[in-house]
Amino acid sequence: MPSEGWKTTGKPSRKRGGEHEFTDSDRGPRLQKVLAEAGVGSRRACEELIESGEVTVNGHLVDRLPAWVDPHEDHIAVRGKAIRRAEPHVYIMLFKPRGVVCTNEDPEGRKRAIDLVNHPARTRLYSVGRLDLDSSGLLLLTNDGELANRLTHPRFGVHKTYEVTVEGSLDEDAVRKLEAGVFLSDRRATKGRKPGRKTSRSRLKLLRRERDRTKLLMELREGRNRQVRRMLLDVGHKVKKLRRVQMGPLKLKGLKPGQWRELLPKELEALKKAAAKGG
Repeated sequence: MPSEGWKTTGKPSRKRGGEHEFTDSDRGPRLQKVLAEAGVGSRRACEELIESGEVTVNGHLVDRLPAWVDPHEDHIAVRGKAIRRAEPHVYIMLFKPRGVVCTNEDPEGRKRAIDLVNHPARTRLYSVGRLDLDSSGLLLLTNDGELANRLTHPRFGVHKTYEVTVEGSLDEDAVRKLEAGVFLSDRRATKGRKPGRKTSRSRLKLLRRERDRTKLLMELREGRNRQVRRMLLDVGHKVKKLRRVQMGPLKLKGLKPGQWRELLPKELEALKKAAAKGG
């Protein structure tokens, strides 16, 4: 959780005397949106902070949603620290190389994606979705929590396309099974259900098929942990190389591994449109 620029204000107040005023939608934007735009975290993470009793507004504990605030007048604090005023949004396309992690906090001290971006604004950026350590390709970095949430939440269905090379020859039966969805286990089981669920439908395009390897494009509309690798392993093919080449209308181009650039205005406009209408 970012802390740079926050001012310590002491322990969060537990009083609820004025909480009714935050149920008025005419006050301004939703509280979780203001927190996300201030760089506290993704919108979902901010919702969890609110509901766990970590957020105060004008000294009053706000732990119920929906809640609306005036970001210019209200004093908003998380765990007793005042949030920063919203910074101008920054949108970065990075060609993430292999061996780089997407998390902002890595106890193992490995090179992070944000370490590769030396942006003059010194804005704290977050990865939109993740690529595992052994994968490369398009990684969007931003401080726009609202857009990040829409691009990663399955409900909006913004597709991600991967260029994948696998061991062996991928036959048509395997392609149909992958497109229809396969069952992947999860770490935890929900009450009364098996520990896992079927993947949503995907689209595949074979680029080259040889006896010892197959190259394909794979388009997903969800982003579960190491999903591409696990899906292909389910049909008996180990991934040798994985690169993300597209996110919605945004394509990886003009960069070499480790390089970054700001999104062009037309790219950002197209991306926001895709996120607004769902893909």
